[in-house]
Amino acid sequence: MSQTNFSRRDFLATSAAAATVAMTKPGNLLAKSPNEKLNIAFIGVGGRGGSNLRSITRQNHVGVNVVALCDVNKQNLGIASKLFPEARKYADFRKLYEDNTDDIDAVVVSTPEHAHAYATMPALKLKKHVYCEKPLTHNVVESRLVMNEAAKAGVATQMGTQIHGMPNYRRVVELIQSGAIGPVREAHVWVSRAWGLQSEEDSKKNKDRVFVSERPKEAMTPPSYLDWDLWIGPAPMRPYHEVYFPGPKWYRWWDFGNGTMSDLGSHWNDLPFWALNLDAPTAIEAFGPKPHPEIAPASMSAVYEYNARGNMPACTLTWYQGDHKPEIWKNGGIPQWDSGVLFVGDDGMLLSDYGKHVLLPEEKFEDFKRPEQFIENSPGHHEEWLIACKEGTPTGSPFSYAGPLTEANHLGNVAFRAGQKIEWDAANLKITNVADANKFLGREPRTGWSL
Repeated sequence: MSQTNFSRRDFLATSAAAATVAMTKPGNLLAKSPNEKLNIAFIGVGGRGGSNLRSITRQNHVGVNVVALCDVNKQNLGIASKLFPEARKYADFRKLYEDNTDDIDAVVVSTPEHAHAYATMPALKLKKHVYCEKPLTHNVVESRLVMNEAAKAGVATQMGTQIHGMPNYRRVVELIQSGAIGPVREAHVWVSRAWGLQSEEDSKKNKDRVFVSERPKEAMTPPSYLDWDLWIGPAPMRPYHEVYFPGPKWYRWWDFGNGTMSDLGSHWNDLPFWALNLDAPTAIEAFGPKPHPEIAPASMSAVYEYNARGNMPACTLTWYQGDHKPEIWKNGGIPQWDSGVLFVGDDGMLLSDYGKHVLLPEEKFEDFKRPEQFIENSPGHHEEWLIACKEGTPTGSPFSYAGPLTEANHLGNVAFRAGQKIEWDAANLKITNVADANKFLGREPRTGWSL
C-alpha cells in the first residue's frame, strides 16, 4: 500500500486524536513501580547511537536496564555488547520486534535517517515509549504516519533535539512570547555548514566530509563488518561505495537523507517553531543551484509563509545554509555570527544561537527588565524522556511537536527539488499548485520493508 495514499485517506480520521493528545501527558505510563528500572532496547549503537546509549545509561534520574542492542555494523554491536553483555543482540531490528518484546518498555532509535520511521513505528504499535534521533523521519508522509501512531499509542516520545532542553532556548521563547520585541512578522535562520553538492574547491574550503558530484558507477566491496543490505533497509538498493558510508557521508543523498536542512534544521528551526507557535506553512519557496536528482545542495535558502496564530501575526521564516545569508547579516546590520536565529519584531530584534542571545539594538534594551521565568528548566533532554516514561510528565520534543517541525523542514527541500513555489494543504497532505511535486512527499519502500 502506498504510504502517500494511506496517509491522505486516514489522516482526517486520526488528526483529531493527534491534536487531543498533542500536549497532554502520555497515557499508559504508570504500570511499573516508580522504583523499577526501565527496560530499553537500543537500535543503532554507533555514532549518535553510541552517544545516546552512554548518556541514557549514565544519567542519575531513572534506573535503566539495557535489554537489547541492534546494529547492522558488527563493530558497533561488539563494542556495545561488551558494555552490556546480558543484552540480546540483533543486526536486523525487524527480528527484534518479531521476538517476544514483553520485557521492553522503551526503544531508542539512532539509525541513519532513512530507517527512522521503520524502526519507530513497530515500537509505537506495541505501545513502547520511543526516543528517536532527529530528523524524526526521512520524508513528510512518514512523519505524519509516525505522529498519528504516537497519538494513538499514548506513550512518552522525544525527538533528539538536544538543544531544546538547554536553558538558552527557553529564555528566548519567554522573551518572544512575552512581547519583548513586539509582534514578530519575520524570522531568519542561518547555518554556516556547507556540505553537499558543490565544487571540489568549495568542498575543501568548507571541510565537507566527502566530495562527490554524481552517483558512482563502480561498486566497492562492503567492509566485512557491515551488512550492506540491512543498512540500505527500506531505501532503493544500490551497490556499496565509500561515498555513502560511514556517516555522515550518507546524509547528502536524497535516498538516505535530506542534507543540512533536515539535519541542522531540526535544531535551528526548532527555536522559531517553538517561540512563534508555528504549525504548518501555507507556502514555501526555495532558492539555490539547479536541483540534482541524487544529491542535496551545500548552499540554499527557503522562505516559509505562516498564517496568523492566536494573537501572533502572519509571518515568514527564511532558512539559509552554506553561503546563503540574510541581507541584514551581509550588510553588517547585526553581529555576524556563523550561525544564528534572528527574530524581527515591531519593537526590536532578538538574535540567538545555541547558547546565547541578545536584544537589538542593544542601547534600546539597556534598562530592559526580563520577564519572570515561566518555562521550567529541563533536567536534561534524555532525562526528561526517561522521567516521562516513568511518571507520565510531558517531554519537550514529543512527536506531536517534532512531527510538524520535521514536515516543515522536509517541505523546504520539496520546494527546492520542485524548482518553484509550492502551496501546502497540510490537512490533506498535498501540494495543491504543483502536482508533480507531490512525488517528493513520500516513497514506496523496498520489498520486505513496510510501515
